[in-house]
Amino acid sequence: MSRPERPNVLQIICHDIGHHVGCLGGGLSTPCIDALAADGVLFDTYCCSAAQCSPSRGSIMTGLYPHRNGLIGLAHIGWELNDGVRCLPQYLNDADYDTHLFGQQHESSHPERLGYREIHRTGGRACEVGPAVAAFLRDHAATRDAAPFYLNAGLVEPHRPYQQEGYRSDDPEAVTLLPWLPDRPGIRRDVADLNGLMYAVDAAVGTIRSALADTGLDRTTLLIFTTDHGLAMPRAKGTCYDPGLRTVLIVRLPGRFDGGRRVGSLLTNCDFTPTLLDFVGAPPVEGLDGRSFLGLLDGGAYEPRESVFAEMTWHDKYNPMRALRTERHKYIRNFGDRPLVYLPLDVYQGCAGREMRGDYYGSLRPEEELYDLAADPLESHNLAADPAHAELLGSLRARVHTWMEETDDLLLRGDVPPTPEQARRIAEWNEDN
Repeated sequence: MSRPERPNVLQIICHDIGHHVGCLGGGLSTPCIDALAADGVLFDTYCCSAAQCSPSRGSIMTGLYPHRNGLIGLAHIGWELNDGVRCLPQYLNDADYDTHLFGQQHESSHPERLGYREIHRTGGRACEVGPAVAAFLRDHAATRDAAPFYLNAGLVEPHRPYQQEGYRSDDPEAVTLLPWLPDRPGIRRDVADLNGLMYAVDAAVGTIRSALADTGLDRTTLLIFTTDHGLAMPRAKGTCYDPGLRTVLIVRLPGRFDGGRRVGSLLTNCDFTPTLLDFVGAPPVEGLDGRSFLGLLDGGAYEPRESVFAEMTWHDKYNPMRALRTERHKYIRNFGDRPLVYLPLDVYQGCAGREMRGDYYGSLRPEEELYDLAADPLESHNLAADPAHAELLGSLRARVHTWMEETDDLLLRGDVPPTPEQARRIAEWNEDN
């Protein structure tokens, strides 16, 4: 199949969504996102490299796992990409794309480091980003600019706090429960308010799609909708469980990636940059952890992944873990004595976190976890101590260790110290609590 003539690329990326959209069974109404999926291609098992903001976004934009690109903690707490690591906008600049950032990014405290040719100083809320992107599209169409664009539209929603003015929350008694959490009032309250933020995201998607259609740019623009990681809920964000790792990815380009197809292949968001570079015809980049899955989309050659890796090192606290996921199994290696389930600070302080603290913070997690995702999709039954699974456990353990060695994982050398800003914040937290 021939490539479209210099296609534009418009990427909408949101915080902390996971699979919480209607078309992936999220139990809420997201008609604009669902319409995009019905018109495009929806991915079922697109996993993030880390269930936290900056490290996952770093992988999306570099094609490298966090411990390979250096972004093993949050960018606003002193963590940065390693010197010499290139980002997607820089590669696209080389391919003669005009690269634009609207709204929020969380890959660096110095956004100019990311390589965008133009950073538009809009706010990050959906009600700000949607109209700003729509105005850009109208201007671009009117000037008939010959250069194709790459536009990254970053929405802050639905990042916590969930309880915010200006959003339409649901009735807590009427919400669809999250299957991995119990039915408790604080959890219902959080889901109700989360849904209100999601309605704003959905409206922004509708605003942008309308502008693409009105200008005729929809015919030559690859539209992407995705997120960084799972919901900011207990046992999701800040973990290696599927509610933290599985993320929405929808792509659409009329005549090429359309028709409401659904792709079940196992992917990592490290694959995002190499796939997009392949799509625009840019030279492949050597040494990346990700690889192009363009063949899945256009019927070309593609070798399915047997597994993907995931990790966590620093968030607001030190929480080192490494994991491997196959189609059937999940292996998690936990380093050090940590609570049974770690709650990132924003989750810990929220309604659901207050409901679940007592369940998680009274005991320590095991050194290893093993789950059969077919028989136990909610990852409730740890099989690591079951003799019947000893051979499988040993095999997956060895694969994770080999991966860590081959990628020079700094965790193999011992505990990873905090940045100065991280240490300062931890000291303040300890004083106040």
